[in-house]
Amino acid sequence: MPLEAACPTLSITPKSPEPVGLLAGSGRFPVLFADKARLLGIPIVCVGIRHHADPCLQRYCWRFYWAGVTRLGRIVRCFRREGVTKIVMAGKIAKTVMFTPWRVLTLLPDWRGVRFWLRRRRRDNRDDSLLLDVIEEFASEGMVFASALEVCPELLASPGLLSLRAPTASQWEDIRFGWTMAKELGRLDIGQSVVVKERAVLAVEAIEGTDRCILRAGELCPAGGFSLIKVSKPHQDMRFDVPTIGPQTVRSMHHAGGRVIAIEAYKTIIVDQAETIQLANQWNISIVSLIRPETLNDKTGYLFDLRS
Repeated sequence: MPLEAACPTLSITPKSPEPVGLLAGSGRFPVLFADKARLLGIPIVCVGIRHHADPCLQRYCWRFYWAGVTRLGRIVRCFRREGVTKIVMAGKIAKTVMFTPWRVLTLLPDWRGVRFWLRRRRRDNRDDSLLLDVIEEFASEGMVFASALEVCPELLASPGLLSLRAPTASQWEDIRFGWTMAKELGRLDIGQSVVVKERAVLAVEAIEGTDRCILRAGELCPAGGFSLIKVSKPHQDMRFDVPTIGPQTVRSMHHAGGRVIAIEAYKTIIVDQAETIQLANQWNISIVSLIRPETLNDKTGYLFDLRS
């Protein structure tokens, strides 16, 4: 069954009479969501994951709590105390914490966190497996998850050439080639990004994240000129782990010598879009947003009939 059918989203409307929970990881997305929700009159109860979430979230939220990443019982209690039944996830949680030495002592899970991990010890820890189990745990408390993008859909990339510079003919070929590779990577729930040059894969994203994948490609290809292709999973659940780029992605590409960023339209978040595009133009990096690689015009290299 497609993931979207199994996990329907929940509408969040402006002027919500009840608070909405925000489970916040790192990055700008949680801050942008909380600010937009505040402007719409939606009271936000935020549980920020310690050592991940931005402390400035506190100024945008009606109520704010800190919790460790493995303190599942505390997270549930915080939301329950404030009468939260609708929750969104936003931001990244570094899965590398799972491999911290002496992790039980370092992460100090509470009893509910321990029980959660013991129940799923035979399950794999791919992103979808792990996060859907987390969603199921909250569902047992009558709490359902929605997509944060229902409040701020303007963060999703529109199709087209977003930068001043367009990819070259050979870079369009790399985008087509890399798109297929990245989709397969997503199908396996390994990562969202591949880095390609001359139809050869230089690096694939896994647990390390996009920026470190880009930097590794730069080390392997000191000549630069490569392309980053970042796409959604074939059955992307828009409630979590939505592909995201922003100014830091462009900085990483510039530092590593990359020249093209290709993303999937309507399925990729661009945080701080104006700054992202300004930096791309400053460093002569192409950013192109596609619905699918077939929307590339073989003759001109430009986009056509993107909505068909």
